[in-house]
Amino acid sequence: MSDRILGVIGLSLALFFAVSAALIQESFMTDAIGPKAFPYIISAVVALASLVFLFSPDPEPAWPAFNRLAEIGFAVAVSFLYAWVLPELGFLISTSLAAGYLSWRLGTAPLPAVAVGVGTSVGIYVVFRLILGLSLAEGPFGF
Repeated sequence: MSDRILGVIGLSLALFFAVSAALIQESFMTDAIGPKAFPYIISAVVALASLVFLFSPDPEPAWPAFNRLAEIGFAVAVSFLYAWVLPELGFLISTSLAAGYLSWRLGTAPLPAVAVGVGTSVGIYVVFRLILGLSLAEGPFGF
């Protein structure tokens, strides 16, 4: 039953993507593919995966205990909190905190989890900001 519910949710999301893509206004100066192609591709992939869930569901899953569901809920909350504080704290600090917490909750000891958080944050910053030149959220210290 849960696979079919996920399939219906996925089909609804795919329909939303397709309708949203259809509403994109195209400029007279676009490339050959245009801005609608990627959302249509995502919509098609999500729709196909959702159809698999609808027509070929797995047997009923064994749901985790309440404490495990709470852990998942906290991980989702950390993701939302990360997006909320990112503009204020900047990429390096926010990502260090989020990656460190999630690493700790996945079973890493506290001190190595801090190292994982900082290493992940600095590594992504080096690749995206310094090598590729993309802009990331600047924190109170300007980086």
